[in-house]
Amino acid sequence: MNDSPLIVILGATAMGKTKVAVQVASLIGGEIISADSRQIFRGMNIGTGKDYHDYLIDDHEMPCHLIDIHEPGDTYNVYRFQKDFGTAYEDIMERGEKVILCGGTGLYIQAVLENFTLTSIPSEETQRKTLLEKTKEELIVQVEGYHFPEGFQPDISSKKRLVRAIEIGEYLKSNPLSENITANLNYVIFGISAERETRRQRITERLKNRMEIGLIDEVRQLIEGGIEPELLRFYGLEYRYVADHLEGILNEKELFEKLEVAIHQFSKRQMTWFRKMEREGYIINWIDVELPLENKVRIIVDNCCG
Repeated sequence: MNDSPLIVILGATAMGKTKVAVQVASLIGGEIISADSRQIFRGMNIGTGKDYHDYLIDDHEMPCHLIDIHEPGDTYNVYRFQKDFGTAYEDIMERGEKVILCGGTGLYIQAVLENFTLTSIPSEETQRKTLLEKTKEELIVQVEGYHFPEGFQPDISSKKRLVRAIEIGEYLKSNPLSENITANLNYVIFGISAERETRRQRITERLKNRMEIGLIDEVRQLIEGGIEPELLRFYGLEYRYVADHLEGILNEKELFEKLEVAIHQFSKRQMTWFRKMEREGYIINWIDVELPLENKVRIIVDNCCG
């Protein structure tokens, strides 16, 4: 087992995290573990930003774990990600390689770094479906009726996260919570950042590219393959709005405009999460997205392996 630190590369969408992670992995003899809540699903490629070509260096494919490991519709959550990460992490470390955790799903990243105990609390699908039928306001009122452990702040930003908070609250009413066991990971966090306008421009350009290379066709093929449009809407962003377009709710111009706004809002939420992590004591070494790729890579390598 080696004692190399876990290198974390995070940032909002469209920041080019994968390219940086792949170059770092190539230089230091590392493998990448993806921290993206949607890239785990097969067939959801363009919409989730699986830029497979980014993993190629001189026709050699750099190893990346936790991509394309489940079919769309399979139940997946933070607890399962923790377990999958742990399996991949131990395997890579035992082979003497370095590990790079790369992605934009802040909850998944923080769950790994803190080894959240609360994420192991199970879900119950029937109860979840019933709760999702309620309004967001009704769910907030219900969440406010629970007593949560000190330091746990329920996330009320969406119905899905409110439902998860209710599941945790219900479970804790009759099940005492064991003491949290920290992962004791040795890690260094780097973030790829950009000024607001630069971030917006990169998001818009990437969306244009995704539309050109077949985003609509990808969603059409998923539906023709038997995936219900409502399930695709559950995955949000590209899949929600393209499903609306294919059902005649939005024309292509409306699809682009609404999706562009939604991705900008998503990017803002990602940055809010990372800023929250900093307030909680995490040190994130921010790197300007506009630096040349080799400069970004050198900063990470020099700080972790110099």
